[in-house]
Amino acid sequence: MLKKIIGLLGTLLFIFILGWIDGQTGYELNFFVFYFIPVSITAWYFGIELSIVFSIVCAFVWFFADKYAGHQYSSTIFAVWNTLIRLGSFLIIGWSVNKIKVLFQSEKDKAENLQQALSKIKILESFLSICCVCKKIRNEEGNWQQMESYISNHSDTQFSHGYCPECARKAMEDAGVANKTIS
Repeated sequence: MLKKIIGLLGTLLFIFILGWIDGQTGYELNFFVFYFIPVSITAWYFGIELSIVFSIVCAFVWFFADKYAGHQYSSTIFAVWNTLIRLGSFLIIGWSVNKIKVLFQSEKDKAENLQQALSKIKILESFLSICCVCKKIRNEEGNWQQMESYISNHSDTQFSHGYCPECARKAMEDAGVANKTIS
């Protein structure tokens, strides 16, 4: 929490220093694009809400720096228009940077989920010890468990049992019903 407050205060201080430099250099040397830096930092680290607030602060600081620099407009409407244009650009930059951050985080989360899924798949792709008679599998703890149970525990696979045609014929022969057709 303290880091956030220090970060916000540092960004705010940067805006005011930028405004002071902008006012000192006059309206002929434009520092407009440098206001994107604090807006972008705020959008990336603190979210869209604070980015909107800092966009408004940047627009006002720019307005007063422009006024302090002695820029004379033929009408107040032009000063307000320029301020609103800058505010709009600050808001667009803030929104864009925040959107990029959200998409980046989403991709990062998807990559982590994919990595977890791949690690689960690796367990099933690894070399398994299986009994040649009863087909039980030795698990990670060294215990033997039914193949179906092992695979169900390591994946989302469910099992259903039945007879293949060959085993069905053999079972029918063992039961004494060998002449019936099995499909």
